[in-house]
Amino acid sequence: MQCDRSALFHPCNSDLHFRGLAKQSKLADNQSMKLPSRPFSRRSLLFGAGSLAAVAGLSQLTSAKELLMIFDPSRKNDSAKMPALFIGHGSPMNAIEDNQYGQRWLELGQEIGKPKAILCVSAHWLSAGTWVTQMERPRTIHDFYGFPQALHDMQYPAPGNPELAAELRRLSKNPKIQADEKSWGLDHGTWSVLAKMYPEADVPVVQLSIDMSEPASFHLELGKTLGQLREQGVLILGSGNIVHNLRRMDWNQPRKGFDWAEEFDEWVKARLIDRDFKAIGDDYAKTLAGQLSVPTPDHYLPLLYVLGAADEKDNLKFELEGFDMGSISMRALSFGRKV
Repeated sequence: MQCDRSALFHPCNSDLHFRGLAKQSKLADNQSMKLPSRPFSRRSLLFGAGSLAAVAGLSQLTSAKELLMIFDPSRKNDSAKMPALFIGHGSPMNAIEDNQYGQRWLELGQEIGKPKAILCVSAHWLSAGTWVTQMERPRTIHDFYGFPQALHDMQYPAPGNPELAAELRRLSKNPKIQADEKSWGLDHGTWSVLAKMYPEADVPVVQLSIDMSEPASFHLELGKTLGQLREQGVLILGSGNIVHNLRRMDWNQPRKGFDWAEEFDEWVKARLIDRDFKAIGDDYAKTLAGQLSVPTPDHYLPLLYVLGAADEKDNLKFELEGFDMGSISMRALSFGRKV
């Protein structure tokens, strides 16, 4: 699918990098894009599981429902500890294009399984203070223009989870997180990824805003608070890009990074392997490569929340590596996933 590159608008193109809560606006179109359904119904899986129990004589399993929990990995497991995941989301077009990034996000959703809920820190919600969405039905925000109509029409009607938002607010003593009950919703940093990972939009999603006036230590520390929710079956998702410089994009270099971009991406990778999270937060702008890769911290900061949410014993896994247009790193990584 092609789009007019000269007419594209993305909020990161603006010199306004710090903004408060957006005013609530009505959706222009309530029609939802058709998303793929599951290949097997719950009924067929339940019937098959029951039959298998009878044939195999698995006396230790008291019901077909217990077998279903084993043979249907897409079912929610509220007690299972969820990983902390960082995704380089790149262009909004990844939500509707069939490419290597969307394919890997789809696989990640299948491999992780359905969490009880998802708490996402997106690069596209910057605010004064820290806010969390606390509404039953968060709206789909299209914070761009000039892209194909199919992207503007796309809806991701995942439910919210006010109880989870309230629990996060209870856990966080400093900062005091404020409840957003109507202004925000799910911006494209969130739904462009989740539309691939969980296309049925049947997992509750809560978004947390980023207060860019705070230092790196603040975001790492708040990430630790988010990490407590992993034990409750909540997937922690940071959506941004380690390298994100739209002014340096080269449309003729779609799958290769500039030397400085690859240098910085590898620097972050090495610090991740060393578990030197403090350096990732404090030292990223100490080199020219870092200054070019992170001209503004909005897309970099979601990574710090994921690092804060990681446990010392969590396995680090690099889920995806690559570049778009020279200056956008598409790296994805996780903590706490079984290899």
